[in-house]
Amino acid sequence: MKLEGVLPFARTLLRSFCEEGDIVIDATCGNGNDTLFLSKLVGESGHVFAFDVQEQAIANSKQRLIDQKADQNVTFFHASHDELTTQLPSNLHTKITAAIFNLGYLPGSDKSITTTGSSTIGAIEQLLQLLKPEGIIILVIYHGHEEGKREKELVMNYVKQLDQKQAHVLQYEFINQKNDPPFVVAIERRG
Repeated sequence: MKLEGVLPFARTLLRSFCEEGDIVIDATCGNGNDTLFLSKLVGESGHVFAFDVQEQAIANSKQRLIDQKADQNVTFFHASHDELTTQLPSNLHTKITAAIFNLGYLPGSDKSITTTGSSTIGAIEQLLQLLKPEGIIILVIYHGHEEGKREKELVMNYVKQLDQKQAHVLQYEFINQKNDPPFVVAIERRG
């Protein structure tokens, strides 16, 4: 298959928006895959702020970055992504280049602990103020579970009503796959 899957597509977007020295956010660090990718992408002169509500996710991510010698430019927050503005340094207004979310639950962990539509929408609202012009928010939406379906509905209703003069919103998905395949929503803040 030559079409990119949703996770490779999300990384293609990150590569096209981010460069060495940028400030980025992993809003759901999970097991650290995106945190590691972002750390390498922005390099030593950039910085990654990584969030998760689960201590196990923070521990897993930290260890992955230490193992890869990529932890020097990352700050972790054991907090929800809708606490961005209270957790991040106050001087980052309009300086964030990109943020990525993998919505749902931590793979290999307690599936009852999930992201929610209200926390994700709250984080998007904050990010739209923190992003620099032409910055991007990438949502990988996993909706194959009950809370995921609720979150998908709320988030999609929210992003569809964003003013096109303020943001471009893209949806990337495979429409003929079974079992509620994940998909990407990308929100680019207009300049």
